Amino acid sequence: MSLVNPYSSQSLPQQASALSNTGTVSKNTVQSNTTSTTTGNPFLDGIRLPDAPETPAAKDQMLKQEDFFALLSQQLSMQDPFKPVDNDQMIAQMASFSTVDGISNLNKEILNLNGVMSSSQALQASSLVGRKVLIPSDTGSISPASPELKGVVSTPAAIDKISIRIEDESGQLIKTFDIDGSAGGNVDVTWDGLDKNGKPVVEGAYVIKASGKVDGQSQDLPVSTYAHVTSVSLGTAATGAILNLRGIGGIKLTDVLAVSES
Repeated sequence: MSLVNPYSSQSLPQQASALSNTGTVSKNTVQSNTTSTTTGNPFLDGIRLPDAPETPAAKDQMLKQEDFFALLSQQLSMQDPFKPVDNDQMIAQMASFSTVDGISNLNKEILNLNGVMSSSQALQASSLVGRKVLIPSDTGSISPASPELKGVVSTPAAIDKISIRIEDESGQLIKTFDIDGSAGGNVDVTWDGLDKNGKPVVEGAYVIKASGKVDGQSQDLPVSTYAHVTSVSLGTAATGAILNLRGIGGIKLTDVLAVSES
């Protein structure tokens, strides 16, 4: 006679169901572990690399009007009731803060005004492009577009004869000639761009030097030269508009002495 377990047919499905549920739980557990930041194992969690810390956002360190009133409210709440803050002191503190805040706003408005003035000055200076301006420099440029060099010699008094000396950038003598300085004051000088042999010089920068006798003694005289304006730069609030000169470089608009027709 064989023994038959009456519960075997019922327990097997339950066991299979339990195994199935166990497999489902394990699978869900693995899936949840893969998406979480920890593994559940203290040893593995202890050796895993730490996450990169987030960089906190930069905070404005300047005190504003809201911060002042917050501090003032805190001060009033913590004051001695037997020695309260005098109304005059409170009004003085508020007036001081209002003054500082007004000065700060005024500085911002001045900076904006400087920017507008710089742009307006550059726009006005753009009308000088293509013209020649007199600059306080004895160095001028010779080029195919400007084959001659013009300048102004400033004299303290009338001089019968002014000696002009033309040199290149290295200081080598190119040509000498005399001009009449009997009128005194600012005397115009023009060099035709030819050397002492009557040949045109090469393109480049050249220096005009002048000398004459003042009160019986020979002395050097200041010389200013004309330069061709090729473009205008905005510059900064401190420098203003910058004129870019052909063969010379940049010069501030405020340093220009005169403007020539051609």
